[in-house]
Amino acid sequence: MKKILVAYVSRTGNTEKMAEFIAEGLRFSGNTADVKKVADIKDEKVLAGFDGYIFGCPTYHKDITAGMKTFLFIAEKANLVGKMGGAFGSSTHSGESAQMVYDTMQHVFKMDMVNLGALNLKEQTVKSPDGQRACQDYGKAVGKMFK
Repeated sequence: MKKILVAYVSRTGNTEKMAEFIAEGLRFSGNTADVKKVADIKDEKVLAGFDGYIFGCPTYHKDITAGMKTFLFIAEKANLVGKMGGAFGSSTHSGESAQMVYDTMQHVFKMDMVNLGALNLKEQTVKSPDGQRACQDYGKAVGKMFK
């Protein structure tokens, strides 16, 4: 059983809901999951002790939020090279943030990312049964990387 951190920014509650559903999927795969708001992570020491990481952020003006940008600088100090990872986000229309976070984790942090790419859902889909299932399946896919 591995321990995975799901850290997220949420403006309207949709990305937070995605984080909870992804954590359920991680637990379904036999792992443990801690869910935290990135605003509660003040330094890289909080990131120690996890086997994998999934970061989530909504798209805001075709970009990641300022809070996620600050968090990614903190995460960079944690030396996550080779750790398992994934990224997710929600959007009303454009959806760039999830891929931006994923690319940062893969290319800057040198993490071993889930081969599904980033999970990006439209806000109206997040709370639907299909949205819930998509998030849980994403969590399961990351969780299976540890088998």
